[in-house]
Amino acid sequence: MAALVGGGIRAKPGEVSLAHHGVLFLDELPEFSSQVLDSLRQPLEAGEAMIARANRHVRYPARFQLVAAMNPCRCGGGPGAAACSRGPRCAADYQARISGPFLDRVDLFYETPPVTAMDLALPAPAEGSAEVRARVAQARAIQAERLGALGGEALRPVNADIPAGSLDRAVTPDAAGAALLSEAAEKLRLTARGYTRVLKVARTIADLDGADGVRRVHLAEALSYRHRPAADAAQPGAGALAR
Repeated sequence: MAALVGGGIRAKPGEVSLAHHGVLFLDELPEFSSQVLDSLRQPLEAGEAMIARANRHVRYPARFQLVAAMNPCRCGGGPGAAACSRGPRCAADYQARISGPFLDRVDLFYETPPVTAMDLALPAPAEGSAEVRARVAQARAIQAERLGALGGEALRPVNADIPAGSLDRAVTPDAAGAALLSEAAEKLRLTARGYTRVLKVARTIADLDGADGVRRVHLAEALSYRHRPAADAAQPGAGALAR
């Protein structure tokens, strides 16, 4: 755990601080112990890692983007010959190794289906990496301008760091979107943290779409990225998580 969040006799910084303003990638997420994963909750929430020792307390910056990957179950859970013989119970047990409070701090969940030989033969997508990069850069510029106009104290000029007091002004869904979010919050039992994260993700989707306001379609996509229990998963496949 000290290697990840910091610690040791001399209270050295861990990987979360070394990844400050960068990306921390964790592969095979459920293979980490629950104690190690839950130690990430405070850095993910506060953007810093605090190490307490008998003679001193040390704070290291730890504002990073967490990206993690995992199989749906320990057996792999793929289709065909690789399919798990234990069925949904195996996936439920495996994914239960990750605590709910940790998952609540993850903004995006995405299931990636296996790549087939036919997929490899397909032509390159019309929108390549250069085009996506330009669209992301434009969205980041929009976010920086918006946060500057709000006059908040965001640590970074991105939607993820919109101050709580400025969220209502930065993200104002249309009537249809507000109704959808209200209904989804009840059905999905969103926490207050999850509710605000959906709003920030929807605002980012709208920025990437070049839209001034947050519409129902943006909130619907943001809600589709929230965590679903293993029993509700539509199709087995490798998963990717991002915060």
